[in-house]
Amino acid sequence: MNQNYYAVIMAGGVGSRFWPTSTTKNPKQFHDMLGTGDTLIQRTFKRLNKFIPTENILILTNERYNDLVLEQLPLIGQEQVVLEPAMRNTSPCILYAAIKIQKLNPDAQMIVAPSDHWIEDEEAFAKDVQTCFALCEKESVLCTLGIQPTFPNTGFGYIEFTQQKSDELFKVEKFREKPNYETAKHFIEQGNFLWNAGIFMWSVETIVDAFKTHQPDQYALFEAGIPVCNTEKEWDFIVENYPKAENISIDYAILEPSKHIYVLPASFDWNDLGTWGALYEKLDKTEDNNALVNGKMLAKESHGNMVRTTKEKIVVLDSLDDYIVVDNEKVLLIFPKSKEQDIKQILAEVKDKFGDHYA
Repeated sequence: MNQNYYAVIMAGGVGSRFWPTSTTKNPKQFHDMLGTGDTLIQRTFKRLNKFIPTENILILTNERYNDLVLEQLPLIGQEQVVLEPAMRNTSPCILYAAIKIQKLNPDAQMIVAPSDHWIEDEEAFAKDVQTCFALCEKESVLCTLGIQPTFPNTGFGYIEFTQQKSDELFKVEKFREKPNYETAKHFIEQGNFLWNAGIFMWSVETIVDAFKTHQPDQYALFEAGIPVCNTEKEWDFIVENYPKAENISIDYAILEPSKHIYVLPASFDWNDLGTWGALYEKLDKTEDNNALVNGKMLAKESHGNMVRTTKEKIVVLDSLDDYIVVDNEKVLLIFPKSKEQDIKQILAEVKDKFGDHYA
């Protein structure tokens, strides 16, 4: 394996749209959402570990998930878990990880990838990432993987691209916010838009230089900690200084103002598993188009349901169509698939009425 290849797995999110399975204490990346035998973070780790050395994979997460990470990924050591003492969006944590990697290996190429995506063709994924690494090694560029849109999705950001950089990569013209339906339709009709999957590749030198240029205050905050980086004194510095970092995404902080960004249209099947509906699409279905994770199901005159329960439990449905049914120890959710985007709001109402321990 190439010792200059590094990965940063983003695993700090709560995944509230997957409530009640995903909770603040145990978010979706630590669950076997598809019933495959691997949790999402385990699957992501194995995918990256096929071409990135085990010791070069870092996990970025909130300090409350430290034990979960070490329990689920026994191949990594504590020094590979990069902890956030405060929630500050994606920009500060990516800079923090990049500085750690740069101190270890100034020639490193790094991928930043979410922990909760589903990718079918892992060989194609590895090939696409390494195509981007090859360009990042030769030039001071930032690369991202874009997903070919299959419908006017309003839940994703989009990447607008222009002229071709090489046989495979295109220059990014602009990152677009999540559009309304009509705008999304227009994007797809134009043909030069891709879904933004939030998967990025760059050399550590290039990304750190980008922070120096576009986020000088944020860089200065972390630069002061370089002498103690990767030492026993690092955590004391981070606890004191990380909360001072601006709460800003990598998109706003670095990608939007940068000029040399290129996108590779992904050659693999991809699903962000962001909602129960997205999970439903990936699961095997019965002849009545019901999907089940764990347990057993008897369905009568019931179609298109997404059901998740505990192992060995029997679920009986009668005359129920297109519902999400999620059952765990504390909560039973029975909710229309058409309103799945409202689950976040329902969660807030449950917290207000019954307490945070249900969230």
